[in-house]
Amino acid sequence: MSEERTKLEVIAPSVEEAIEKGLNDLGLTEDDVDVEVLDEGKKGFLGLSTRQARVALMIKTGGAARLGTAPKVEPGVKVEKPKAQEAAVESDHAEPEEVAIARETIGIILEKMKVQADIKVRLGDGEENRVQPVLIDIEGNDLSFLIGRKAETINALQYITSLIVDRECGRWVPLQIDVQHYRQRREDELRKLARRIADQVVSTGRRQVLEPLPPNERRIIHLELRDNPNVVTESIGEEPNRKVTVRPRE
Repeated sequence: MSEERTKLEVIAPSVEEAIEKGLNDLGLTEDDVDVEVLDEGKKGFLGLSTRQARVALMIKTGGAARLGTAPKVEPGVKVEKPKAQEAAVESDHAEPEEVAIARETIGIILEKMKVQADIKVRLGDGEENRVQPVLIDIEGNDLSFLIGRKAETINALQYITSLIVDRECGRWVPLQIDVQHYRQRREDELRKLARRIADQVVSTGRRQVLEPLPPNERRIIHLELRDNPNVVTESIGEEPNRKVTVRPRE
């Protein structure tokens, strides 16, 4: 029967860093251990690291005699991982993959833009059996430039972030970015507009046509008036000039 050997598992951003860290902890060289790569980790677009590498260092007989001040362990027993590594593993399991990737992606983009802001990333509710969307809230001082004229900048930021997250996850992930609660304020404004237009349609008996709106904002109008017994909504035209019309219910 073969003799069991001391085994140390190490987690780090890359295989090379994990090996180096393990050797430093043991006070040994590569000649003193056999290395087994348990997980190469995953690195993606823009250098995003979605999963850390994990290696096992199995100490050779000659290396065991040179452990020096390294932790004393019984042969065949896995060395306890440092607290920081345990926390990293627990965090990886606790946070959904799409949330972790979205957090790192938007962080890198804002860093490249030299924008200082607080970022909160979470999963939203999945309505009507839909996939839960990733919601990114960005807060800070005077970030109106991230919204832009007619929300052009925030929509572009959302589009780019969504592309990267989809690529890294290998699947479509619904994602929405909000800056200083702009989208919530805009939604409130659109709901008020929808009710006001509906009142005008009922009082005049004539249909009203709203200005061109993006799909997500047209949906807000439709949903707000969906249960109104007096009016009907529909979208007309072609993108990007597609509009919502509100007419009396027949």
